[in-house]
Amino acid sequence: MAITLPHAAMVQMFDAAPDNDLPDVPNFNVCPTVQVHTVTSDGARRLRGMRWGLIPPWYDKPAGGPLLINARAETVADKPAFREAVRQTRCLIVATGFYEWTVDAEGAKLPWYI
Repeated sequence: MAITLPHAAMVQMFDAAPDNDLPDVPNFNVCPTVQVHTVTSDGARRLRGMRWGLIPPWYDKPAGGPLLINARAETVADKPAFREAVRQTRCLIVATGFYEWTVDAEGAKLPWYI
């Protein structure tokens, strides 16, 4: 994932109050466990940084088990790790691009933008 918008543009686009500790931009290699830009709302919209990944309630620390970063839409409401989070906690993750890594003929890794 990539994020290239300046903080001021995100604040204006989402009409959100910014936190003071937003992740640096631009970032062309946003990956699991790093801070990502999110928009949350509990009455007022807020632009804030959050760690990419889910920490289930039974983990006693962030590295208390396997890294949970993806869920299938078909089963997310039924899986114990995601069930409560998907019902009660929501946010918008800000991104300006997505890519997957590919390998060229010489074996070099290259981003393939989606």
